Amino acid sequence: MSQTDVKRLLLMQVGSMPAYQIPVVCYLVQTTTGRNILIDTGLPDPIPEAAADFQNGQDVLQQLARIGVTPEEIDTIISTHYDIDHAGRHAAFPNAQYVVQRTHHLDAASNPRFAALRAQWDQPVDRLQLIDGDTTLLPGLELIETSGHVPGHQSVLVRLPETGLVLLTVDAVPFRVGFTRNPQAEGSAPDGELTRASTIKLLDLVEREQVELVIFGHDQAQWAELKQLPASYE
Repeated sequence: MSQTDVKRLLLMQVGSMPAYQIPVVCYLVQTTTGRNILIDTGLPDPIPEAAADFQNGQDVLQQLARIGVTPEEIDTIISTHYDIDHAGRHAAFPNAQYVVQRTHHLDAASNPRFAALRAQWDQPVDRLQLIDGDTTLLPGLELIETSGHVPGHQSVLVRLPETGLVLLTVDAVPFRVGFTRNPQAEGSAPDGELTRASTIKLLDLVEREQVELVIFGHDQAQWAELKQLPASYE
């Protein structure tokens, strides 16, 4: 197996959309050098009236506390994108650097879709790491640019010492049924062509790298089958 600095991956559900049985999830990567890298931060509290379909559960801070991780111990937040169910607690981590695609961060500055959450994602420039396209953050942790759902969305590829490669599609492919080369309905994505291209890109990646596990962003049926915090993938 290729070198990896990743020690474990933990999955946590922090909320839901009850009417649609959709989980809202975050992920924690812990490294061999003791780093805590959080992927997304879930829903805000309180939830704005315009997003009343969402419901907070045991939020990301409560979930991290279950394994003894404090907000101060999160040194990096991989922000896949700034939608309300993915960036709602960004401001709760005082020591974190935020890793986000430059395209997404610049688009969010004038995109009304992200305005309500601006106080969370609009962090000081010295705490932002803006990246351009596919990027290896550290050995065993790769960010994959997958625009379509929003400009500059990113998925995450994690290389674990025992489990092997795990792909977190996030909202590039929110449900298992959409992970196919067959044409799909465009749904709510603003750019169906880019969404399709990103899906094919991830399918090619899975085949090329022989990815062991693909975790979809909001698939309740799959989520029920996965190990969840405090259990972990090693």
